[in-house]
Amino acid sequence: MRTFILFLTVALLIAVAGALIATLVFSIRRERAKNLWKNFGLSIAFCGFFLLTWIGQAFAEWGVYAEEARAHGEAVVVSDYLVQFGQSTLENWQSEFLQLFSFVVFSAVLIHKGSAESKDSDEEMQAMLKRIEKRLDELDLERTSVKS
Repeated sequence: MRTFILFLTVALLIAVAGALIATLVFSIRRERAKNLWKNFGLSIAFCGFFLLTWIGQAFAEWGVYAEEARAHGEAVVVSDYLVQFGQSTLENWQSEFLQLFSFVVFSAVLIHKGSAESKDSDEEMQAMLKRIEKRLDELDLERTSVKS
């Protein structure tokens, strides 16, 4: 059971982080952006902060885990640490990084009809402006024909 929990924890961490990073990479490759930082800077910055803080968390938590294990007279076991690290990482992801990073990456790829981030909002706005312009032109023609 312990091996299963360890495997599941590590697999879940790798799968979620890998899926988000792969989505970002595929999006960048699909766009073939010439100015990478200008076009994808926000996503790259959040991805970088995510990875840096995750590494920082791993080092900090190792120190706490090893100290607590020694204080209780227990052996420092890497597999136990990985389960503990995975548990705390998943808690953090749930409340912070996963939510924000997912929103940034997926809003660049997917749409939510009518949202401010969606491309359809711009298209609808352009269509509405064209209808307004057309109606104003019609009103202007009516006024000109009435005066004549």
